[in-house]
Amino acid sequence: MADRRALDLDSLAISDRFRLFNFTRRDDHVAYLWVLRAMDRLREVHQVQVDAGQVQAALSELARLHDEVPTFDGNLRDRLDALHADGVLHRFDDASRAGNLVRYRNRQSVYQFSELGYWAYTSVEGLLAARIQDANLSRLVFSDILEDLKALAAANRAGEGEQVYRRLSRLDSVMEDMGRRSAHFHVTLGEIIRSTDASPETFLRYKNALLTHMSEFMAELDRYLPRLATAVRDVEASGLASLLDRAAAADERPFMDRHERLEDWRRRWSVLRAWFAPEGPEESRAAELRNATRIAVSGVIALLRQISEAQRGGVNRATQLRHLAEWVWNAPDEGAAHALMGAAFNLRSARHLGTAHEDTEQISPRATWWDAPGVEVSVTLFRSGKAPTPGVPTPVRGNPGARAALRREQAAERAAEREAAGHLT
Repeated sequence: MADRRALDLDSLAISDRFRLFNFTRRDDHVAYLWVLRAMDRLREVHQVQVDAGQVQAALSELARLHDEVPTFDGNLRDRLDALHADGVLHRFDDASRAGNLVRYRNRQSVYQFSELGYWAYTSVEGLLAARIQDANLSRLVFSDILEDLKALAAANRAGEGEQVYRRLSRLDSVMEDMGRRSAHFHVTLGEIIRSTDASPETFLRYKNALLTHMSEFMAELDRYLPRLATAVRDVEASGLASLLDRAAAADERPFMDRHERLEDWRRRWSVLRAWFAPEGPEESRAAELRNATRIAVSGVIALLRQISEAQRGGVNRATQLRHLAEWVWNAPDEGAAHALMGAAFNLRSARHLGTAHEDTEQISPRATWWDAPGVEVSVTLFRSGKAPTPGVPTPVRGNPGARAALRREQAAERAAEREAAGHLT
């Protein structure tokens, strides 16, 4: 659902949201992160709008628990203002916090998270908290999904709107979690396979548990997939229109009207249906996940065989890289070292080319490479990197044989004319 909504944003909205992550690109990005952690700590105790003094007190509490908290030498307000400029925080002037005339004359600002700013902060914290040990494919979730689908069909037939909403909400959360888990697991598995050249010990230590985990997941999915497809069709047979209407009626999101809630639940149900019972010849997403897991098992087995053979033969990727590094180090000069590395890794110099459009006012300078129209590039510029030139004039071709034949013909004609003139006299 989130990725579909993201596709509807224009370039300006995307730029505004990327600006929320500016604090991660600053030199003291760790200090900004701890400021936001202090703001989040205050938010947890229902202190939504806080001033710089309260943030400083929260930082002091965090410093007693964590040695990594930096010290702020009177520039905490500047950092809060910078976060406000990025859109992560809202800033308000609160005159009620001024206890005397001097403090009233000074700016008494309070800060609170913006909605999108809090999303940006939690996404950064989620990235920092990601661990490879958390990756897994939950095989126990299929029985819960089947139970919820059966209860959903029964509640829809009985006309229990609130129960329909509860079951649909739970199914939506479970499907989102399962999709996130599967994507996380396969990305992590690819990372493990890619990094085994440097540390095969980690892979060999967990290979049995990994193969068992994936095999049990595929077996459980094969056992439940036909039953889940039947349960999805049973829910639709109970009345899909009434089911979605009851879910939208029980939905309590105040910032969406009934039509928007109905469309939202219709999209969510289409996603759930695509997981287990798609229409037409296309495979379900669960079947695609099963195929991807089966391919991953084959890749793990092939990698295990490769590592075993490398350890038995004594030559692996790490050994090859060490030999290559030794050759590069012993190269006679820098050019030879670059040539050796280029041959080893198939490196070539990057060749970029581009020309200006004939009508510069026709193309907006804010247009991206994807949206701007293309321009014609000459073959000479593409192949050699040099702009085409007219060049020197082509020399006139010489043909002495033809010239000699023309001279002989001309001499013969003149001789004939002189002989004819002699006969006239």
